[in-house]
Amino acid sequence: QVQLVESGGGLVQAGGSLRLSCAASGRTFSRLAMGWFRQAPGKEREFVAAISWSGGSTYYADSVKGRFTISRDNAKNTVYLQLNSLKPEDTAVYYCAGSTFVFSTLAMGIMTTYNYWGQGTQVTVSS
Repeated sequence: QVQLVESGGGLVQAGGSLRLSCAASGRTFSRLAMGWFRQAPGKEREFVAAISWSGGSTYYADSVKGRFTISRDNAKNTVYLQLNSLKPEDTAVYYCAGSTFVFSTLAMGIMTTYNYWGQGTQVTVSS
């Protein structure tokens, strides 16, 4: 079993930056593909970014490509999401998730691919 705990959210002005962290418990973290999703008020949860178990492959939603960067440190059982050039429309609760599936761009954008979910961290971007 893997437990995921997100941190790093907060209130930031448009154009600012934040770094989200997701700390995992359990010995299988290095075997998991990891993803970030977000859910804005009144909207469905949507895919943001994903990274393979090795960190060698990444995948981003078009809406965040070039602004957000996903990375991981398997020695620390942690995955990160660097958020730059933030916009008010990035306001949402951000969730990290872990998947035992083999990494592919087809699979990583789908919520049901993921076995484990964190509780989320709020990101609010003011205009």
